[in-house]
Amino acid sequence: MAKNDVKIPKATLKRLPLYYRFVSTLHNSGVDRVSSKELSEGLKIDSATIRRDFSYFGELGKKGYGYNISYLLKFFRTTLEQDDMTKVAIVGVGNLGTALVNYNFTVNDRMQIVAAFDQSESISGSMVGKLTVDSMDDFEKVVEEVGIQVVILTVPQQAAQRVADRITFAGITGILNFTPQRINVPEKVQVHHIDLGIELQSLIFFMKNQ
Repeated sequence: MAKNDVKIPKATLKRLPLYYRFVSTLHNSGVDRVSSKELSEGLKIDSATIRRDFSYFGELGKKGYGYNISYLLKFFRTTLEQDDMTKVAIVGVGNLGTALVNYNFTVNDRMQIVAAFDQSESISGSMVGKLTVDSMDDFEKVVEEVGIQVVILTVPQQAAQRVADRITFAGITGILNFTPQRINVPEKVQVHHIDLGIELQSLIFFMKNQ
């Protein structure tokens, strides 16, 4: 619970899974406590940013002591609802979709890709990793039966909005959009856009201007 119900910046919320993953690694290595400086060095995030992020959630550490790893792990697991399994589906099983199915969040056992869909008759029915690719004709039925909460969208750009409309109509409230198309969704639906071209361009810019 955030301190005094302060509105948490989106940038802070995006960093929480990074903190959780790093703290989990420390815990598995037998580390008992960590300082903001050590977190900064491990995550390549400025220590002042880390302290500010943590301050939104109250007193997570003590001055001169740092942060207790077990306490942080419990805090992030609860905050990120990592005690619940999040069921994810891929829509669009081309090269990128296939790679994501095979990856299947191996760093986090509380998220799992449980279904994959494609419109192509040559792809639906085939095996990708451990999943049988379902036809988009069965999308709504499978979403309801399996309890899918999040969709990763990897369809061709020209089909993105049409497919997004269908996804949200089926009750999905979270979309990770890998297409360059900026999709329009109802207000209750959260969309995160990941444009690999823009991310690469941004990386090159910072490399040249650091």
